[in-house]
Amino acid sequence: MFRKKAMTVIMAAVVGTSLIASIGAAPQSASAASNMVPDYEVKLLLNPSVVLGTDFKLTSSVRSAFGMPDTVTKMNVEFLDTSNKDIYNNGWSPRIRKTEGESDFELSYKKRYAITGSDINGALTLANQQGFNSGDTGYEAQIEWGYQKKTLSITRSKQGSKSGYSGMDLPNLADSRSLLINNAPDKFNNWVSSGWGTNKLSTSRVFGPILAKRSIGTWSGLQLYIEVWPIKNAAGTGTEYVVEASFKTTSQTTASTKHDELITYLQGKGWFLAQDSLKTQLIMDRY
Repeated sequence: MFRKKAMTVIMAAVVGTSLIASIGAAPQSASAASNMVPDYEVKLLLNPSVVLGTDFKLTSSVRSAFGMPDTVTKMNVEFLDTSNKDIYNNGWSPRIRKTEGESDFELSYKKRYAITGSDINGALTLANQQGFNSGDTGYEAQIEWGYQKKTLSITRSKQGSKSGYSGMDLPNLADSRSLLINNAPDKFNNWVSSGWGTNKLSTSRVFGPILAKRSIGTWSGLQLYIEVWPIKNAAGTGTEYVVEASFKTTSQTTASTKHDELITYLQGKGWFLAQDSLKTQLIMDRY
């Protein structure tokens, strides 16, 4: 009889403890939001002194190798930030781009995460912890895969229009601020504190503009882009041409394999430049 009573007391204590523990514990999410699933863009640099002619256009041999037409697509690009680069220093890049043949301006808000070694999952997990997960259908995750460096970029893109502009014109500073402020997504706007993003944009200036040109061809069954970016040189006295070949894929395996194959192909042609592409950083540093 005593043993039965003792067991009853012990069982009651265990059940009671379990109930207390369950009341005090944080509820477990049945389905915690998973990491974003990125696509991949391989970006490799070409030696401008070899692949550009005296007119700073791609040579016929380069165009021929990738089946590229003589025609190019122009893209006029600018970034906005404070003179102290408060936005860029917090990992964001708000950009306005006008692409030839399109009527609207493309507005993009890009957040970058450095990838240590090849730990893509680590960067995606960090982004998840900071609020970017697979439920964010308005954002696109991409692994920018350079020569040696990889970067996770998460981008929200929108369209904007302003009257009074035509052709490849970009909006003036006041209109550029207005477009980016009025379309700012919440994650960007509230990144550091409530209203941080639009507050910084209200005192921003233009970094750029840069009128880039894109050629489109094919290589190894993939659509290949080569862009020529004329960027102010470090001394501010002239122009440095950044020439970047790129392709996109949804497969990490394809990105890895074709990354190495394209390097080998470009090296064989004598066109490869063994550096990582840092266009945005150059623009933020030099304008």
